[in-house]
Amino acid sequence: MELTHIEHLGIAVKSIEACLPYYEGVLGLKCYNIEVVEDQKVKTAFFKVGQTKIELLEPTSEESTIAKFIEKRGEGIHHIAFAVPDVQSALEEVAAKGVQLIDKAPRGGAEGLDIAFLHPKSTCGVLTELCMEGQDK
Repeated sequence: MELTHIEHLGIAVKSIEACLPYYEGVLGLKCYNIEVVEDQKVKTAFFKVGQTKIELLEPTSEESTIAKFIEKRGEGIHHIAFAVPDVQSALEEVAAKGVQLIDKAPRGGAEGLDIAFLHPKSTCGVLTELCMEGQDK
């Protein structure tokens, strides 16, 4: 599998609004996009650091995976996302190597990216997301 770069780091937060002063005021980053991804029950905010993005993830429902993550582990790094030339091919390759998939096929994510997740039980405890390269906004 060809990983081209770290696409983003996903960080689970209780409130994006409460975190903006740190990311913008302290770190000097500019939030360039806030959107709600209805099917994932999450609100996202994006910042760029070089080629890599930071994605803040705020739950919009108590049933969301982000709400459950925060309840169990607290706020913090939720996942790492790698850019790949072809998400479907990458999924097939890692599945053939015995990696447990959360998504067997790409689906739509924030910023219109095609995404898929690999189960942390197969990735040394780190939830791993694959994102289609070249779809950056």
